[in-house]
Amino acid sequence: MEKSVWRVIGTVAALTALSVVASPAARAQAAEIQEKAPMYTYQSYWTIPRARWADMDKENAASSQKILAPALADGTLIGYGDDANLVHTAEGSTHDNWWQAHSMAGLMKVLDAFYKAGTATSGAVLSATKHSDGMYVSRFYNWHAGSWKGAYGHSGAYTLKADAPNNAVEMLSRNLFVPLFEKLLADGAIVEYEIDEEMIHTESPGQFFIYYLAPTAEGLDKVDAAVRESIKGNGLIGPAFGSMIDFKPHRDSLLRANATYK
Repeated sequence: MEKSVWRVIGTVAALTALSVVASPAARAQAAEIQEKAPMYTYQSYWTIPRARWADMDKENAASSQKILAPALADGTLIGYGDDANLVHTAEGSTHDNWWQAHSMAGLMKVLDAFYKAGTATSGAVLSATKHSDGMYVSRFYNWHAGSWKGAYGHSGAYTLKADAPNNAVEMLSRNLFVPLFEKLLADGAIVEYEIDEEMIHTESPGQFFIYYLAPTAEGLDKVDAAVRESIKGNGLIGPAFGSMIDFKPHRDSLLRANATYK
């Protein structure tokens, strides 16, 4: 039998064992976790010169009031926001804007509104030295309704190994990610989380993204502590995760976030 087949078997065995040794309550919770209706996200990334950062903040606030807030109110969107990167890299973006809907049509309706209003082709974005867009889909997510300004967003990009199961993201979400984040959401340490995959593939098809929003910087510490406690409390979490993930291309982003969820 090929080595890759043994690795797949090992991955499934690790996650099976993970669910077996979990508490009855944890097993029941994992069994109840189901994929939700797709949540689509359109996100624009910008690299803005430092001298125009204040202008970008003002224009983001104006766009939110003129285009995004009405789209949330009429049911087109379920969430929107903008971010400023707190940990800069030479090649990375400094800002992003995003909006979310339960349909791709909803995303495109709002994108059209930006173009018709001229905000996509004027102002601070014209000073961008780099720009890219991403379109994502999530089936594991949750949030508290409301608006947050100056919150902290954390995004982690992960790449599946070539021989990971086809449903690896689902398996990891049901057994690891969702139970962890639901507890943090209930405790108020975070106000939103989502497990995303690219809907329009501009990167490796094996990538997925874990994002959460903490209302305060203390929430970041609470998430970190919860992850460490989970690994400490169950020695199979690390091997199960590591059996499917190629950590070499892994990257994180820490963001100062403004977000509104319906």
